[in-house]
Amino acid sequence: MTQSVVVQVGQCGNQIGCRFWDLALREHAAINKEGFFDEPYSSFFRNVDNRYEDPLDVEVGNGRTKIKTLKARAVLVDMEEGVVNELLNSPLRDIFDHKQLITDVSGSGNNWSIGHLFYGNQYRDKLVEVLRRAAEKCDCLQTFFMIHSMGGGTGSGVGTAILNILQDDYPNVYRFVTAVYPSIEDDVITSPYNSILAMKELTDNADCVMPIDNQSLIDICNRISNVTATASRGISKKQIKSESTITNSHGGKTKSSQARPFDGMNNIVANLLLNMTSSSRFEGSLNVDLNEITMNLVPFPRLHYLISSMTPLYALADVNLSTRRLDEMFSDAFSKDYQLIKADPKRNLYLSCALLVRGKVEISDIRRNIKRIRPSLNFIHWNEDGWKTGLCSVPPVGHPYSLLTLSNNTCIKDTFSDIQHRFVKLYKRKAHLHHYLEVDGMEMATFDNSIESLNSLLDEYKLLDQTTRELVASPPRLKVV
Repeated sequence: MTQSVVVQVGQCGNQIGCRFWDLALREHAAINKEGFFDEPYSSFFRNVDNRYEDPLDVEVGNGRTKIKTLKARAVLVDMEEGVVNELLNSPLRDIFDHKQLITDVSGSGNNWSIGHLFYGNQYRDKLVEVLRRAAEKCDCLQTFFMIHSMGGGTGSGVGTAILNILQDDYPNVYRFVTAVYPSIEDDVITSPYNSILAMKELTDNADCVMPIDNQSLIDICNRISNVTATASRGISKKQIKSESTITNSHGGKTKSSQARPFDGMNNIVANLLLNMTSSSRFEGSLNVDLNEITMNLVPFPRLHYLISSMTPLYALADVNLSTRRLDEMFSDAFSKDYQLIKADPKRNLYLSCALLVRGKVEISDIRRNIKRIRPSLNFIHWNEDGWKTGLCSVPPVGHPYSLLTLSNNTCIKDTFSDIQHRFVKLYKRKAHLHHYLEVDGMEMATFDNSIESLNSLLDEYKLLDQTTRELVASPPRLKVV
């Protein structure tokens, strides 16, 4: 079985990472109740024998080896130490290898150039070392998952510096990026600069990017709150208020800390990663490996931005709600309300689409729903049957089944155009540029190259739309010889 390393960068990346490891531990513990270290566990965790000064990794063997101490296959990076210190004081503290943490105290000041050039160069050797150490602990390393934000200095700057290292040192290992984009109401005034500068690096060096819109997460959590508030009427407080538990590093149970304001939003992103990797961790009748996602969903190397939607979206701590019927779940997955980014795929062009299903679902159910939904979707002419389907037999914790859709759709250009517009408004006035240019190695050409890269990306999406419209208006005629 293959392994993956999670690289969580900046405040946002580490907060999402905290929720990811919490949910991953719960999921594996719910399935593996006997506490053995098996192959599904080894995808994201190491089993470590701490009796030695340099702890030894315990091999999976026949899958009947008892868990000694679990360690996450993770690298934690932040130029402010606050969030990482919170993790080290939380119930999750024992699963992190302290040799895999890199922190500073001053932060990147919401400045991409400080993160990418200053800290990226200052910590390059150490970053190379912790990534090498994480990679060497894997028997068959398949993927690096990076989690970061685009609006801050550390997430955008140091995150893309790490991506460059991965491209140089591990060119044959897939680089999946979960990038949280700032909303229009973002309080970081320089976030458009950071986003555009980081996007060039994502376009050049990532294999697959799952853009997440911060505003979409807020809207989803607000809807969940309204639904659960309605459902909780008439239910006793004792039924509603239940402290969640997590599996500790020795396979036992421990109470989790109190929920924080952003935990609901971060849970959603964490579940995206869990559902996307479920087929590579658990058995199923139609498994989809991570390499198949890039192979089937990315027809052009630069157009590797995938729109994700999930159902159900309710967190484990929510009030028990009635389960959606299977067909309703498929309809929900193609609704804007369940997307993790503000876009409208149905009004734009699908290049490809994956349906990753978990739980007690039959392949015939998937095929029936594809046939039902397909007429409402506009697929590009050379890939009209561009569906990738996966079926993992292990359901998510607390639900009988779930569905994750990943679609490559030209509607993402609207999101990118909005960021471009906000960038140009600042750039025309040369606002705050001096904060970037005073960093060694930063030049005006870097801004120009970044916006040119985005413009080129937008042109590729627009060309696909235009070519398809022309073909629909004037379909080619066959000549009779």
